[in-house]
This record gives sequence, structure tokens and C-alpha cells, in this order.
Amino acid sequence: MQYSWDFLIYFKPSLTGEGYYWELILQGLSRTVFLSLLSWVLALSLGTALGIARTLPVRWLSLPAAVFVHCFRNTPLLVQVFLWFYVVPELLPSEWGTAIKRMDPTLGQFLTVLIALSLYTAAKAAEVIRSGIQAVSIGQKQAASALGLTEPGSYRHVILPQAFRIIMPPLTSDFLNVFKNSSVALTIGFMELTGQTRQIGDFSSQPFEAYIAATVIYTLVTLSVIWFMRRIEKATRIPGYWGA
Repeated sequence: MQYSWDFLIYFKPSLTGEGYYWELILQGLSRTVFLSLLSWVLALSLGTALGIARTLPVRWLSLPAAVFVHCFRNTPLLVQVFLWFYVVPELLPSEWGTAIKRMDPTLGQFLTVLIALSLYTAAKAAEVIRSGIQAVSIGQKQAASALGLTEPGSYRHVILPQAFRIIMPPLTSDFLNVFKNSSVALTIGFMELTGQTRQIGDFSSQPFEAYIAATVIYTLVTLSVIWFMRRIEKATRIPGYWGA
């Protein structure tokens, strides 16, 4: 069967009545960017706390952090999304489960993916942050102690500022993974960029054009993030680390 290409499909009205197809693509892109940014902020905050906990000589802090990291890091993200969406509401008290099920579908889908993506990414970020903390020389930690800084003060003023400068490159990769992993949202019906692309392909019968547009957008956004993060890496680089 011969395929009929039509790149003007983007400027045709959607069969869903939600505007033109290019508007659906932009709507999906905005949802993807918002979901990715919010997930990354939450993941970085939680990952930092977990990374610090894993380096402390306090077992009641380090052990739960290690269990969290290994559970969420070694379980496929898609499985976690399904668990949060289908299983967790059934395990909660009936009033809570009913309230979740009656929630606006789009909001419920968004919150599900936000929780799953944040926790999954936090577990991965925690290991990166832990490695950065451990890469700070023992002399720096001893100097902070000699200056009279408490352990929280040492982490805040001496260890973490250096650790984050060391781990900036792998954190860049983690952020890009958040952006790409957000595509799992379509499996529970959240219409982010990939979901809108599939919908456009189904309704317009022009799937190649739809996925080409999504590929170009993903590539452009990814390259923009890489350029921005490379500039941050260059500004924060510590001589002697990461080929500096």
C-alpha cells in the first residue's frame, strides 16, 4: 500500500474539535515540560536528602534511604506508574480511594505520573549525589570540623557546594532522562507530547508526520537543555574533575 504524505496535516482542524493539530502538539509539549520540570525539582530535593542520609554514620537514617533507593531504582518506571494508578487507590481506606477515583481524570493522571516519576528519579539522583559527597576529599571535611562547623553546617557550607559541582554532568543526564521518561504518561491516558502525537496519528491517519514532528520537538528541547546545562557545568567546574 502506497503511503500519501501530507505535512500540511499540522494546520488542519482536529477531529476532536480541540483546535488545529499543531495546537494539540503544543498542548502536549507544554504538559511534558511542566511535568518534567516539576518532577525534577521534587526528585532533586528528595534525592539530595536521600543522598545525604546514605553517607551518614547513622543506621536508622542510612538503612531506610538505602532500601528506598534500591526499591525504586531497580523497579521499571512503567510498573511503578501502574502500581500508583491502579493498585494504590485500592489499598487506601475506602473514603480516600473513592475520592481519588472521583478526581478529575486529567488531574489524577498527572499526579500519578508526577509521583512515580519523582520517586523513580529521586532514587537515581540519590546515588549520584552520594557519589559526589564521597568524592569530596576527607581533608575538606576535616577542615570544616576544625573550623567548628556542625555536621549539618559542614554539609551545607562545605560538602554539598563542592559535591554538586562535581556531579553536574551526571545530573544533566538525569534531567534529560526525566524529560524522556515522561512519555510513560500516555500508558494511563495523560496526553503529554507522545500521547498527543499518537492521538493525532490515529485521528488524521498520518502517523508518520505526527511522529516526525514529535521527534523533532524532542530533539530540539533536548539539545536546548544540553546547551544550557553545559554552560552551567563550565561555570561550576572544579579544576581536576571531569576532564577540567
